[in-house]
Amino acid sequence: MSLKTFAGGLHPPDSKSATAHKPIEACPLPEELIIPAAQHIGAPADICVAVGDQVKKGQVIATAKGFVSVPIHASTSGEVIAVEPRPHPLGRPLPAVVIKPDGEDAWDEALEQHDPAQLVGEELKQLVLAAGIVGMGGATFPAHVKLSPPEEKPIDTLILNGVECEPFLTADHRLMLEESTRVIDGINILRKILGIERAVIGIEANKPDAIEKMTAECAPHNIEVQALEVKYPQGAEKQLIDAVTGRQVPSGGLPMDCGVVVQNVGTAAAISDAVRLGRPLVERVATVTGPGIKEPKNLKIVIGTPLSHMVEFCGGLEGEPGKIIMGGPMMGQTQLSLEVPAIRGTSGLLLFRKGDFSTRPAGPCIRCGRCISVCPIHLQPTTIATYARLNLVDEAESNNALDCIECGCCTYICPATLPLVQSIRHIKGGIMAKRRKS
Repeated sequence: MSLKTFAGGLHPPDSKSATAHKPIEACPLPEELIIPAAQHIGAPADICVAVGDQVKKGQVIATAKGFVSVPIHASTSGEVIAVEPRPHPLGRPLPAVVIKPDGEDAWDEALEQHDPAQLVGEELKQLVLAAGIVGMGGATFPAHVKLSPPEEKPIDTLILNGVECEPFLTADHRLMLEESTRVIDGINILRKILGIERAVIGIEANKPDAIEKMTAECAPHNIEVQALEVKYPQGAEKQLIDAVTGRQVPSGGLPMDCGVVVQNVGTAAAISDAVRLGRPLVERVATVTGPGIKEPKNLKIVIGTPLSHMVEFCGGLEGEPGKIIMGGPMMGQTQLSLEVPAIRGTSGLLLFRKGDFSTRPAGPCIRCGRCISVCPIHLQPTTIATYARLNLVDEAESNNALDCIECGCCTYICPATLPLVQSIRHIKGGIMAKRRKS
């Protein structure tokens, strides 16, 4: 099978060997679950329970607030013991529902199972919304929004992201190996919602077992499997579309602008559960790894599990932690504490000790052009970052700063260790602020 890819990008060590061959383990429930109302791109959900309420697993505890929003559900049965701001992965306390599990893990009896063959596309899409399904690759974009393209932008291709190009992470890899039936069923439901036939799963070549398994099991369903070159950020939407179809998403555009919808393989599995079992998104698979973890593992966790509980189940810390990252090392978010809860977008937890990473201070740009050569969007990162440091918002905007996908390639490759992606992220906020005022 020929390997496809995109222009640009780089090849960081994949560092997946610690967990790539480890089966998914169920992480036990913690003493309390912290379930934030903000777990997706768009408006945070409105909390609709109060202290003292008894809730069941899968019960709605926060309702969607607008079109780009989804409901939040209880991850287990138990008592609501607090409704208050709690530490959040975004770095500040945000409203959350705190549940003390009762040990029964009893599902809400109101949840209904459905046969997707008996429902039309719009009915299936409403079930996806009601289940709170969001992008499981980490972006957490509400799935029902992606599945609602305007009539003037017809979709002809569904791409499933099984790339998992971030170093260290192996959750999607294990999901494809162990729960392929759920993934394929979700793909068929997605095709019915979109009213299309063509579906392609993109998988990097460093997962040959997943490629072999998915190729064999997808063939009867007329689902293609495309092996991709091992290169970061192969799993970014625009780069994945380019590699699989050769189409280019226009500047400032969306995948639907070139007739494509992209969903993560974990999202497809969650959609299968939502329709066939009536189960909302209350659990996911996440990789807990890094040199700061004694026993790296792939865990099935319930949403709201404190990171500290996940670490404890993996044998605890290996030395003093120097950096805590939720997600992958390239695009993940550094965390201030292990008391932060896992949310729907938590694909992994990485622990590094103080001696595991460089702390060399940034130097002057030497105009080597490496950041430009690896940029998958073909921007000039050092130029945009310079405008950012000078707070020249208009100049940064004219250099297409908003097209930056914040993949971190420029920062990774920079010999001067300049915080390029951080500077670009800052000026993107300034551009959006200016647009809101105008």
